[in-house]
Amino acid sequence: MNDKTLYRLADSTAVEALVDNWVAWPHTFSPVPYSLHMLNYQKKNLSSYLQSPEIHVKSSANPKLLGGAFVNIPVERKAEVAKMLERMDSEHGGNLQMAQDLIDFQNLLDREAAGQSLEPYYAVLPESMRGYVELLYDYNNRPIVRCIESLFYKSPHYKNHLQSLRLFTQTHDRARPYYMSTPRLPEHDSVEWAIPFAQAQIDELFKLDSRPQSLAYIRELLGLDAGDDEKLIDLLTDQPPRAAEVWQGSGVRVRYLGHASVLVEYNGVAILIDPFIAVQPSQGGIGRYSFQDLPPHIDYVLITHVHHDHYVFETLLRLRHKIGCLVVPKSSGIFYGDISMKLLARELGFTDVIEVDPLDTIAFPGGAIIAAPFLGEHNDLPFAKSGYLISAGEQRLLFAADSNCLDRRMYENLCAEYGPIQTVFLGMECIGAPLSWVYGPLLPKLPERKHCQTRRSKGSDADAALSLLDAVQSERVYIYAIGREPWLQYFMALEPEDDDAYIREIGKVLAACQSKGFADARRLYGKDDIHLGGK
Repeated sequence: MNDKTLYRLADSTAVEALVDNWVAWPHTFSPVPYSLHMLNYQKKNLSSYLQSPEIHVKSSANPKLLGGAFVNIPVERKAEVAKMLERMDSEHGGNLQMAQDLIDFQNLLDREAAGQSLEPYYAVLPESMRGYVELLYDYNNRPIVRCIESLFYKSPHYKNHLQSLRLFTQTHDRARPYYMSTPRLPEHDSVEWAIPFAQAQIDELFKLDSRPQSLAYIRELLGLDAGDDEKLIDLLTDQPPRAAEVWQGSGVRVRYLGHASVLVEYNGVAILIDPFIAVQPSQGGIGRYSFQDLPPHIDYVLITHVHHDHYVFETLLRLRHKIGCLVVPKSSGIFYGDISMKLLARELGFTDVIEVDPLDTIAFPGGAIIAAPFLGEHNDLPFAKSGYLISAGEQRLLFAADSNCLDRRMYENLCAEYGPIQTVFLGMECIGAPLSWVYGPLLPKLPERKHCQTRRSKGSDADAALSLLDAVQSERVYIYAIGREPWLQYFMALEPEDDDAYIREIGKVLAACQSKGFADARRLYGKDDIHLGGK
């Protein structure tokens, strides 16, 4: 091995962000949701696995049970799971107690508080919540325990020393077990790096995508010794990186990167929406744009909402060193499940973060980014969310994310204010998961099952999509964010079929748009390039 050889991260090297060995996403990161998720999902899931590990492993292999609460860990490693569960009780007792106290106290207020002053209840607050919450009524005299999220990040309930990165070779797109149900145990061929996400050293690791370094440098950065070189070298390559392409053409170039990830380049400005970038598996896979295909500097990254497939820790951390400004919608600060994306970003090490309300505008040379409200997708719960209208010269592009067009007047108002919006990117995951799937662990009590089934995390069906397109006077539509790419399976728990309900609804929209003479109407998949007119 030549000491002068320079290495970069191999194209197939994935780097998972973990919190105490679980995949990091907003519900395993923000202290209050994390504590509730640990109590009501992680702990119960591991306990169930230890009772019947064979059933969990068998169920994990059944495509029809994707997204179920099944731990996909070999039976012979159940002792490690047992130790994890023991550590959860011993090291996270404070979090578990706070989560139970919060549920019990909210339910107590629901029973007792009928409009009288809430001041006497401060005296009986559980110790785990003292100094971190405010007691409120909504305008219908329903009590709310407001968790002050910024204070919780400064409390013992936030343990950033449990954050880590796991480097491994992605063999194929469907290799990873389901993100929510299965913790990551150490593997002989992976590298585990315990480091808080906000640390600057993480940027040095990810600069290796484009700036090769010596093996000694990389080894020292990761805190490894020479005995680890064999597995480290498998994660690296001495092939030089491709030169990053900077768009210098006329008009607007739009690159589809998979799912809801879209790169817009115009007039020297690069804007990336909802980045979820896939690596290239060692065994191959469908065509895609990956990290080396991105420009050397990204001026703005726009996040539409805090769902795990839109606010993707793994990708945001890998791109942090080249991102100028992170733009996120503003949360209410009232409900603990309405996680502050600004606070998340701060704890992920971002320093330039803009929080936007609907119709807030960020100007750039020759254009602007406008925050656009959208309805639906969140099971009728209050959550920060924003679509984005990008004005670039004469072009207006709306990234409507997972909007369910429940009230077309909102889009008519947007069109009246900013003019016809020629190009729309629209999500059409029109069935969605019931309330209990992701949010069940966070709620003090669930509605009846029949109500959970009606409250779904869904986007537009064909009728809603066509109504939206008509309201903004669109000429082009691109259906995206429907979770079809194979690298999304471990995150989205979808097993797409060629003629499922999603495809049928999308087909109706595309056929209608083509009959109306749209300039373009397509469902995006894998990767795509779209060029829109000049100034």
